Amino acid sequence: MTLKVAVQMDPVEGINIQTDTTFLMMELAQARGHSLWVYQPECLAFEDGKVFARGRSVQLRRSVGDHHTLGPQEIRDLAEMDVVLMRQDPPFDMAYITATHFLEAIHPQTLVVNNPAEVRNAPEKLFVTSFPGLQPPTLITSDVEAIHDFRARHGDIVLKPLYGGGGSGVARLKADDPNLGALMELHAMIGREPMIAQKFLPAVSAGDKRVLLVDGDPVGAINRVPADGQVRSNLRVGGRAEAVELTARDKEICAIIGPELKKRGLLFVGIDVIGDYLTEINVTSPTGAQQLKTFTGIDAAAILFDRIEAIRAGG
Repeated sequence: MTLKVAVQMDPVEGINIQTDTTFLMMELAQARGHSLWVYQPECLAFEDGKVFARGRSVQLRRSVGDHHTLGPQEIRDLAEMDVVLMRQDPPFDMAYITATHFLEAIHPQTLVVNNPAEVRNAPEKLFVTSFPGLQPPTLITSDVEAIHDFRARHGDIVLKPLYGGGGSGVARLKADDPNLGALMELHAMIGREPMIAQKFLPAVSAGDKRVLLVDGDPVGAINRVPADGQVRSNLRVGGRAEAVELTARDKEICAIIGPELKKRGLLFVGIDVIGDYLTEINVTSPTGAQQLKTFTGIDAAAILFDRIEAIRAGG
């Protein structure tokens, strides 16, 4: 089986081929004989019930500084593609949400990964609240007084934007830190979205585990360890990846959330686990697949495309 695969992504020219999960997915698809076509989300268009994009065919190679060859620019009807991988990075803003509405018009005749309606309905820091008992104490609000009260009850807290990604804007505030009000004021100047306050988990010093799931089943995990003196463990902000095994608690969490991921058509998901707590369910553009393959040999991209190919074959 050969598939026509479109990838909605940030510019292919700028990706890090040694760490980028999207590159691994595309490389795997190309090795299996599937054709690749890339476009940026701002190049989507919706007209007369059809979804078009302006993009280019692409061929990849694992050569730093010379990793791609692009074809001529062209406009394609995305309904003519077999698969669309929705892989642009957050922020999860109105432009992102609009793209999900466009792609919903072609799914599932064209298989969109992940299901665009469910991407829209499952913001990563909100979706996790659907599973009581898995999260640390968490508050979502724009009310400064409510956050002050939350910190008074829980002591050290972590404050982060509701729709941010990659560790952007995450800050730890100790019980006596005087900067909470100023941080809330800065956030209000940037946007109207609520903030998330979570009880600080000291276990983060040992790492923030990223577990990858394909069609609801865990395939493996990596540990992301924050740099000395830092609370953020995300790889893009200086976290260090290392090998790690799934614990009994990790497997328990996956067993609880896995059926709902499968039901929603969320084929490729990354969850974040600190200690015994689930902190996020990442459905937009999960990362960590290259590190997982390096440390364990497990190829999450291959497992994903096995499932994609089975779906397109009617399985």
